[in-house]
Amino acid sequence: MKLFFLLLFIPLALFSRENPFFPVDASQDIPFTSNQIQQIPPLKRVSMQLPSTARTVESIVVSYKNLDGSIATKKIELHNSIDWHLPLFISQNYGASPELPQAVKKVNKKAEVYKKIASLPFITFYAAGKKLKVITNDKLLRHFLLVKPHRIVCDFKRDTDIRSYVKNIKKPFLFKQIRVGTHKGYYRVVIELDGYYQYKVTTLSKGYLFTLR
Repeated sequence: MKLFFLLLFIPLALFSRENPFFPVDASQDIPFTSNQIQQIPPLKRVSMQLPSTARTVESIVVSYKNLDGSIATKKIELHNSIDWHLPLFISQNYGASPELPQAVKKVNKKAEVYKKIASLPFITFYAAGKKLKVITNDKLLRHFLLVKPHRIVCDFKRDTDIRSYVKNIKKPFLFKQIRVGTHKGYYRVVIELDGYYQYKVTTLSKGYLFTLR
């Protein structure tokens, strides 16, 4: 009889579990979490500045940690144009609007009020946002874009002999500097930009309009 009970007890011991409170089928699927509380500061507002080559935001990906410690991601598909001068914000602070630097606020104004930024007897430059009016009676012979630094080069037809002209432009204008130099039969205007752009030229009644894109 003792031998019978001994043989019966051995199989029961082999199939016993350390924690009998977990179901047999689901014990491997339940994540083990910790009650230890980590002091992590709450998200208020963070910003990201994109380079001057950025023109659209295609998507936003957020990486986050779950309760069980696993890392996952959430992606939002977008297709929106942006102004790279302005930072992107991620915030959970609904009550406060992000404060932008004063120079950025000026760039973000939509009203196109042209201001004179440089002038010579035969050519004058007016800027507003991404637009530059070049008022002159001289014919635009050619124009092209150069990099490092990013600048628009224009040649205007005129026989003149003036000293080299350099005008530094202060913010919030996107045009950093205007240089004028004379050559045989024409003079060259170099318009240095504050970042990477494409541009188009439109002919006006008295001059040309350069629009950055």
